This record gives sequence, structure tokens and C-alpha cells, in this order.
Amino acid sequence: MKKTVILVLSVLLTISAFAQKSKKNNPLNNVAIKYLNNNFSTYDALQKEIWNNAELGFIETQSSNALQQHLKDNGFSVEAGVAGMPTAFVATYGSGSPVIAILAEFDALPGLSQDTVPYRKVLIEGGSGHGCGHNTFGVGSSAGAVAIKQWLQSTGNKGTIKVYGTPAEEGGGGKVYLVRDGFFKGVDIVLDWHPASGNAVSVGTGTAIQMVDYKFYGIPAHSAGSPDKGRSALDGVESLNYMVNMLREHVPTSSRIHYVIPDGGDAPNVVPHYARVSYYIRSPKREILKDLTEWIGSAAEGAAKGTQTRVEIEIVAGFYELLSNRKLSEIVQKNLETVGGVHYDARELAFAKEIVKGLNLNDTILKSAASVQPLRIETPSTGGGSTDVGDVSWNVPTVSFGTATFVPGSPGHSWQNVASDGTTIGTKGLINAAKTFSLTAIELFANPKLVAEAKAEFESKRGADFKYESLIGDRKPALDYRVKK
Repeated sequence: MKKTVILVLSVLLTISAFAQKSKKNNPLNNVAIKYLNNNFSTYDALQKEIWNNAELGFIETQSSNALQQHLKDNGFSVEAGVAGMPTAFVATYGSGSPVIAILAEFDALPGLSQDTVPYRKVLIEGGSGHGCGHNTFGVGSSAGAVAIKQWLQSTGNKGTIKVYGTPAEEGGGGKVYLVRDGFFKGVDIVLDWHPASGNAVSVGTGTAIQMVDYKFYGIPAHSAGSPDKGRSALDGVESLNYMVNMLREHVPTSSRIHYVIPDGGDAPNVVPHYARVSYYIRSPKREILKDLTEWIGSAAEGAAKGTQTRVEIEIVAGFYELLSNRKLSEIVQKNLETVGGVHYDARELAFAKEIVKGLNLNDTILKSAASVQPLRIETPSTGGGSTDVGDVSWNVPTVSFGTATFVPGSPGHSWQNVASDGTTIGTKGLINAAKTFSLTAIELFANPKLVAEAKAEFESKRGADFKYESLIGDRKPALDYRVKK
């Protein structure tokens, strides 16, 4: 009997020791993750505050201030109004190397006002909404930074964490000005994320983009009484558009050209003296983008000559394509898998089912929110969207990933996205992003060799002869590009 008792006690002690060792080695058992687990309600309230004040690019005053104040309250020093942008900021905590930066966005999209219900319900007619989830973006980045700060403070590790508040990603390109004006100098690694309908590391290169306004000036006249005296600026716009639609046949299939006419005249019986067409020109390669932009510029000049009008060409914004970093992608993939996906409670599941029902999808698609996709091999881009993170990625080793703040199956820039990311579904996604940031930063702070390997890959990929030249030249930020004129 005595031997049996001793044997049982020995087994129990072994199990206890194993459990303690497992707990100690569990990457989720650290002060940063505990902080995030204990502050769900804090970040739920903060993201909903920004969601409720859906502000457009370069005028996100309340949203930017809310993030700045939260970071200040948690020990970060904040430099506001940087690079000529009132809502841009850089928040810093710690000292020494490595210097790890986290990107934060907070601008909304026009015309996407929507309530947090699984059917179309506009809150403000013509109002804005967070159809790209930037209400969760900036908050998730800030939450991750504060959690990392908790770890640095508790462990005494050296290192610096920065949060870059980057306005106007949706067309204004705030990050480009921060890069051009040198605000990323001295940064070793940039961590980025984006709200999504699934959980995955981003390995695509996307497209470089040039945003251009073609402004035509004519001569006003009575359209019926004296049309011969007038010269229509709208004719110039339409002639340009016609030529561009003809040249589409002769551009690479991975390129994209799209436009709108924000200003086309005031009344049919007045020959328009002013008209403006806004173009987005995209290509996976900057060299091709440059040729396309020059071609369309020549067409604009031809359109003006043919209609006896005058054209002014204004570069509004321009972004590089993305430069991926496999080493960083592998680190983030491992940490994203450790954190896992987004798990719905009964209320969230009912909401999500109604969303997919409205999209005529099978609700089995919802399982993807709870899983993490395998790390894909980078393949050449065949088109798609653009982001100002591209300029950052050609100046500092950068990695991006997404978490499921949207209901799977929801299209990009949709009211469905606005509806879900303003709920706890969005909050769960941003908390997972913050945890992934935390685990990744801790790993990089603890192992400088990983930073060196990422930087070596970065230098090899962009080439020894690379010289950064922004696609916006020396223009100032287009602070009024979202202001109706």
C-alpha cells in the first residue's frame, strides 16, 4: 500500500510539473495576451466610438484624437500633425533597438452609412461608413502596441514600439507622405494588418496606382442661342474617356483603368466651362503604370486640342505595389495560427447567418472565420486593389495579415462589412490582430537574428540599385480630396 501511495504521488507530481512547464512554455501565457484578454470591453467601446463617427480621409479628427488619447493614457509619447497632415501621428514607447512599427488606419468610405443589422438600413442618407473596417484597424493596432508595451515594461527588455496613425488610405495615400518625408527612417520592421472576412497572411503584391484628375476648361455660352461661341469642357472629358476606352484593348490584362466624372456642368442649356474626370490607373508593375499614365496624359492633351479647351493634369495620389517578406510572413503565420480564428457566440452566429442568407450563400462558409488559412506561395499579381502600404514596404521590411472582422462571403467595401465590423464580431477580429502583433513583436524583440534575416531578404529583393521616388512628386497632401466642392 505504501509503495502504491508513493507511486501515485510521484505520478501526480510529474503531471503537475508537466502542466506547469506547459503553462510556462505556452506563448499565450504572457502579460501582453493577458492584458488583451482583460480589456475586450475597452477596445469594443473604442472601435464603436470610431464606427459611430465615420470620418472621411484627412478629416478624421475625432477618430485620430481618440486613438492618440488612448496611446497617451498608456504611456506613449505622441507627435501629432506630422508630414503636413493634421490627423497623422506617430506614437512611441520604449528605447533602443529593434524599432518595430505598427500601422494604423481610421478613415471611412463615402455613401456607406449602415446600422449594425443584417439587412440594409441606412443611418444617415448619403453618410459615410466603415466598409473597409478601418474603425477596427486603428484600434487593433493600438491595442497591440499597448499590449507590447505591457510586455516591455514588465520584462525590462530593450526595444521601441511605434504606432503610425496614417490617414486617408482610401485614396489620399497618407503613408506615402510619411515615407517621403522620412518618418520611417530608423525603423527596423513594420507590422501591418487589415480587416478581412478570413484569417490569413497577405502575400500578394497587389497593384501600383496613380490617381489623376484631368480638369478641362472651356468657354461658357447659351447652348441653344449661341453654341458657336462656347467650347465645352465636358466635350473634352468625354473625348478623353472615349480614347481611353479604345486603348483598353492594348494594355496588359493585369492593368486596371477606371474613372468617374465628379464635375460635368451645371445645366444642359449652358455650355460647361469646367469639367473634371478622376482616374485610377493601376498595374502590378510601376514601370507599366508609368507608361499607361503618360499615354492617358497624351490622350488628355489631344482631347483638349480637339475640343479647343484647356486641360490641367493633377496627380492626386500614387502608391507602389507591395514588396513581400517571406521571413516575416512565416513568423506571423505561426503566431496567427497560435491565436486562431474568430469564434461566434449564438447571437453573432445568428447575425452572420442572416448576412450570408442575404448574399445567397450557404452558411457553411461561416466555418472559415474560425480557421487560419495556410501560408500561400507568392505569385505574380494579375490585378486587384492597391494600398499605400506599398510605399512603406519598399522602404522597411513589412508584413501584412488579416483577421475575420467581416462575415465570410461579404464583398469588399460593402454595407455588410459596415454592419459586422461595428459589432463584437469586429472586436473579436481586432483583438486577434492585436494578439498576433504582440506575439510577433515579442519574438522579434527576443531574437534579433530574425530581424537581421528579414532585413537581409528585404535588401536582396529590392536590389542594391533601388532608389525610392514617390509617385506624387513634391505635391502637398490633398487634404480636401474628400470635401465636396
